[in-house]
Amino acid sequence: MSSSVEKQMDTMVGLGLMSGTSLDGLDLALCRFYSESRKWRYEVLKCDTVSYCEELRRRLAAADRLSGLELFQLDRDFAAYMAEQVNVFLKNVPQQPDFIASHGQTIFHQPEKGLTVQIGSGAVISARTGIKTVCDFRTTDVALGGQGAPLVPIGDELLYGNYDGCLNLGGFSNISFNRNEKRIAFDVSPCNLLLNALSSKMGLLYDKNGTNAREGYIFRPLLEKLDALDFYQKEGAKSLGKEWLDEVVEPLFASVDICVIDQLRTATEHIARQIASVLNRHKIKSLLVTGGGTKNAFLMDRIRFLAPETMVVIPDDATVDFKEAIIFAFLGLLRLTEVDNCLKSVTGARKDNCGGAIYY
Repeated sequence: MSSSVEKQMDTMVGLGLMSGTSLDGLDLALCRFYSESRKWRYEVLKCDTVSYCEELRRRLAAADRLSGLELFQLDRDFAAYMAEQVNVFLKNVPQQPDFIASHGQTIFHQPEKGLTVQIGSGAVISARTGIKTVCDFRTTDVALGGQGAPLVPIGDELLYGNYDGCLNLGGFSNISFNRNEKRIAFDVSPCNLLLNALSSKMGLLYDKNGTNAREGYIFRPLLEKLDALDFYQKEGAKSLGKEWLDEVVEPLFASVDICVIDQLRTATEHIARQIASVLNRHKIKSLLVTGGGTKNAFLMDRIRFLAPETMVVIPDDATVDFKEAIIFAFLGLLRLTEVDNCLKSVTGARKDNCGGAIYY
């Protein structure tokens, strides 16, 4: 990287926006990025999560069933909502951002068909905040034959490279690590999206600390069917979407006559087994774990038990809760400086690429 670019990076401040598949809310992370001895550093200036109201959560959850016109209306409405939250968030901050980088909300993700859709119009966000906005990070990679996911591994590599691997426990679990001087990454299993869906049968948004799952029993026939799913037999770049959960996983739970607590216990065991299998197979010795799933004490206990050779590190709260928003700010920075922000070794695309649409 040229010294002129490094100098520019020393002063750039970005606001990362992240809305995950679990629909918990909008994460905002204002970060200052700089480089030291060709290594990236950052500091979080301010971060916050805005929980979605029930109406917005319901609209986003049902977005894949909308007509084209209705989906475009939601694209605009969701962007207007994000812009409003940005304007509130930026009051009295120590430094205004040079740019916004927004992940958007994934509605369709079918890379095998060349399709991926994240709503939340960058044009609307930019127009309503007056700040340059980068969005639509996945479509270039998918157009190049890649999975368009996961996107965070380049941030794992450049910001958290002192760990053997980085695991995120969000709507799905995903991992990245280095092998033969290449970053490898893939989605591992369902995670909070599945656990939250099961918890909703009990009138809960989520299973706090995994308390209900801890009290349940494993239903072995269901666990065996889950572990035998075709996805887990695939090698190389692979990613999961809500469609897979709806069409493949949830019918398995609907087919068994067991109580919800036992469903939660079985689901938690399945998630932990799949994660531990990856950690053990690839001999990951130190692992940085982030995302909402780190607060599920029972899930973390099971991962540690099943992968005893791995030192599991849960960092500070800001990194746990906002790592993806931090990294999306970083991806926006790379896009604006025309540095590749998506790795072919991760997604399976024909080449590394620099994804993201920019709105001024």
